[in-house]
Amino acid sequence: MINYPKYVVISPVRDEGKHIEKTLKSMISQSIPPKEWIIVDDGSTDDTVQKINKDANCYSWIKVVQRPNRGFRNAGGGVIEAFYEGYNLLESREWDFIVKLDGDLSFDRDYFENCIKYFLEDRTLGMGGGTICLLNNGQLKIDSIGDPLFHVRGATKIYRRACWEQISPLVKAPGWDTIDEVKANMHGWKTQTFKNLKLIQHKGTGSAYGIWRTWVKYGRGSYIVGYHPLFMGLKCVKRILKKPYVIGSIGLFYGYISGYWKKVPQINDRSLINYLRKQQLGRLFFRKSIWK
Repeated sequence: MINYPKYVVISPVRDEGKHIEKTLKSMISQSIPPKEWIIVDDGSTDDTVQKINKDANCYSWIKVVQRPNRGFRNAGGGVIEAFYEGYNLLESREWDFIVKLDGDLSFDRDYFENCIKYFLEDRTLGMGGGTICLLNNGQLKIDSIGDPLFHVRGATKIYRRACWEQISPLVKAPGWDTIDEVKANMHGWKTQTFKNLKLIQHKGTGSAYGIWRTWVKYGRGSYIVGYHPLFMGLKCVKRILKKPYVIGSIGLFYGYISGYWKKVPQINDRSLINYLRKQQLGRLFFRKSIWK
């Protein structure tokens, strides 16, 4: 019998009434339940809280926090503000992994057990998570947003405690889920999406913001992180041939370039930006990089 490490989960949610019950069912049925699961409602105007409370009243390890409705979605920054509200309320101190989990996901009952096995097999693995999929006519289709090699989707991030303590705090801005990975790699940790462990996302990525705003947000996140202009330009060109055709590429470019003329602050870590740009140039010129 393996003595599995302990993990805690924090879920910032907003208006997830249509899907939250699937996430609740998946978490409650886990073969290894979390030490603590804090769900932070970030000002929902639907029945999200009522549905969460139904199960929270039955399980002592589920806790609910309600934040006031600010009246709008705060892309990037809002979700991390809500995450830290939950983080600051954690009662468990003896945990080995901390998880940021969205409230529109469903997954197998052994999802976290299998994720933890990856970490136990590789002590240099600092961050990981499963593969985000969408249901398309009853068939699972991998949601390809993000780089599959080292990028771990923000919807399901698992941090090893030693890695977490080196890279935290998370940045309260678009691009937070790239900054954490780059920083982890800079400190010598591996980051990995577990291809064979699939989660179903029941709400399309960025659907709460609309297609244009979603891709502008991704572009702005790339600017804030400090993407090299050459790398970003080629990324926008490559994106033209992927769905959503053209508009995704234009939104990505606009979000990035407008960061300069609007003088949006970038991350205050020049060494991290230099590291990222070196890796990106390595990728472009076929040298060793985190893109492999």
